[in-house]
Amino acid sequence: MSELAFDAQRWLSSLHANGYQLGLPELLWYQHHTRLLDLSPGQQVHSKLAGSYLARSKGRGMEFDEVRHYQVGDDVRAIDWRVTARTGRVHTKLFREERERPVFLLTELTESMRFGSSLLLKSVQAAHLAALLAWHCKANGDKLGGLVFSEQQHVLLKPLGRSRGVLRYLQALLDVHQQNRSNQGMVLSTALAELRRLLRPGSLLYILSDFATLDAEALRHLQVLSQHNEIHCCQLTDPLELQLPSELQGEALVSAAQALKVVQFNSQLKQRYQQQQQQALATAKHSVLQLGCKWLTLSSASPLLSQLAGVYHD
Repeated sequence: MSELAFDAQRWLSSLHANGYQLGLPELLWYQHHTRLLDLSPGQQVHSKLAGSYLARSKGRGMEFDEVRHYQVGDDVRAIDWRVTARTGRVHTKLFREERERPVFLLTELTESMRFGSSLLLKSVQAAHLAALLAWHCKANGDKLGGLVFSEQQHVLLKPLGRSRGVLRYLQALLDVHQQNRSNQGMVLSTALAELRRLLRPGSLLYILSDFATLDAEALRHLQVLSQHNEIHCCQLTDPLELQLPSELQGEALVSAAQALKVVQFNSQLKQRYQQQQQQALATAKHSVLQLGCKWLTLSSASPLLSQLAGVYHD
């Protein structure tokens, strides 16, 4: 079975999944498919801790960068004697320091995310993406932390490395997704405020949300976070939220008898709805991009891997 072209329903069945409940097997499945992602840093890494990523500042470190002519002030211990002997001119080695860059995942599992008209709920697709990102962190040797939240519960996780960080985050996804009582609680702005206490400069942050509660306060937190961190905003959408179908069918009682009620949507209503939804999407995207964040839109109606195939490359 091809990794990117497979029957979605058969795939769900093989994982004992149904698309609206969340189970551990479907999250574990993604550990074998991390090569679709590329989490290489897009901006300078600031952390002073040793780690897996190369800083853009040059100095003595673990990773050789280049050889150049010796300049006054260079460390004589870095002289490359082989190149010096071969060329007759003194050359010195430069190194690029390795720096650690922790990865944080902010995953929203609120009521607005618990909607899906086709293959998966948006919340389930968000959990799938979080699992894929988490396994990629482990493969890269990154420390993983973050926040999983709904209206009822939130789990704040400090960065941990290896399998411990991944499995702890997956468990948080399962625990929070189980809560299905609707209360007024954490929204995106309060989640970002909570996460600001945990992030340190040079981190990579992925936000997995439908951004339904993206407001001025949330944008203010994003602006502060984006000044010293690389942020990717992954918006989860559903086809029914973007465009009305020609008709909507549902069961109803008509004249005390069971019948099929068909609600017809005229073209004018469909067009107005689509314009409103597209405008809301464009506004959110524009606001986020203005802050220097990255933006990615993913649908809950098709498998994650088939969508990411056109975004990331091996």
